[in-house]
Amino acid sequence: MNAITKRSGRPAAVFFDLDGTLADTAADLAAPVNAMRVARGLAPMPLELLRPFASHGARGLIGQGLGISSADPAYEALRLDFLNRYEAAMVVHTRVFDGMTEVLDALDDAGVRWGVVSNKVERYVRPIMASLGLLERSATAIGGDTTPFAKPHPEPLLHASRLTGVSPLDCVYVGDDIRDIEAGKAAGMMTIAAAYGFCGEALPPHEWGADALIQHPAELQALLRLAMTSS
Repeated sequence: MNAITKRSGRPAAVFFDLDGTLADTAADLAAPVNAMRVARGLAPMPLELLRPFASHGARGLIGQGLGISSADPAYEALRLDFLNRYEAAMVVHTRVFDGMTEVLDALDDAGVRWGVVSNKVERYVRPIMASLGLLERSATAIGGDTTPFAKPHPEPLLHASRLTGVSPLDCVYVGDDIRDIEAGKAAGMMTIAAAYGFCGEALPPHEWGADALIQHPAELQALLRLAMTSS
């Protein structure tokens, strides 16, 4: 908490990963792979077994749900099937996490710009944000294909910084995957690990090297409120 207030007094911009950080998209991401399992005579997998892989999109979910890696010759056809199914029903169960609406309202009230920097392709990011009522309010809606690079490369975050006219030193990035923290640190931003998100099954969030760790968006609200009111 002190790391954020110590650096610049208050953030001028806050950027969020989308899946697992700003919005709980797990059920809509799990649905295609479960439909693909059923089509192959397999029982659907419980959401809690697929949820940790949701931040890795088709690759992670096909790997967990069908046991097929991206190196398998069958993978590309499965990936296209997954994406077609997902694009047809992206915002059935997707919602912003509890407490996140209050965070965004607080940022708006404080005049702090905010936006999304995701590895999901932009043509998915924008309609999802629009369906959640966030696209018009946000300063950025950056996807994994908006720049030539995806996270953990820092370029998507640096692009967000340029779009908002805010130095990376005055930005905060919040994410639920180690690559989010790696990208944020490489971009020179303060980083917050969202331990309430999908988080994968590799290193636990407290080992990612983030500047702060939160267990619920309400903690983020408190953390950013302190940063906003510091002199």
